[in-house]
Amino acid sequence: MATITFREATLEDKPVLLQFEQQLIAYERPFDSILKADCTYYDLDFLIQSKDAKLIVATVNSMPIASGYAKIVKAKPYHKITEYTYMGFMYVDPKFRGQGVIQNIIEHLKQWSISIGIFETRLEVYSNNTSAIKAYEKKGFKNRMIEMKMDLK
Repeated sequence: MATITFREATLEDKPVLLQFEQQLIAYERPFDSILKADCTYYDLDFLIQSKDAKLIVATVNSMPIASGYAKIVKAKPYHKITEYTYMGFMYVDPKFRGQGVIQNIIEHLKQWSISIGIFETRLEVYSNNTSAIKAYEKKGFKNRMIEMKMDLK
């Protein structure tokens, strides 16, 4: 088995990260009928360069095989907390799935959040994406709210 290492993403990783993003969108498209045919999710320059975000990549032989980020988000004024971190871009190359890679990325991001004095993190997952839900629950996430939608046509 290959040795997997974890590090902060750099701008040099951007071409691979753009591929990861499109693969993630393709994977999620069956869960969301309103995704545009040609879309992107992330501002990679911000996630890589901002002090308010941390983008982690897992690598094998220096080549990125997985990603995940956390960024600081202001909480709603009616919440007890003032800010939290939001996690996203959880992607693993299919050849490396099932090896706990995302669990390790989440742990790195969790430690970063704690190091900057933030003690709550959140993420979103499609309700039908049961494999992702199981992975997040295994790491300690709990369902907090369900977003509902209705087509009006």
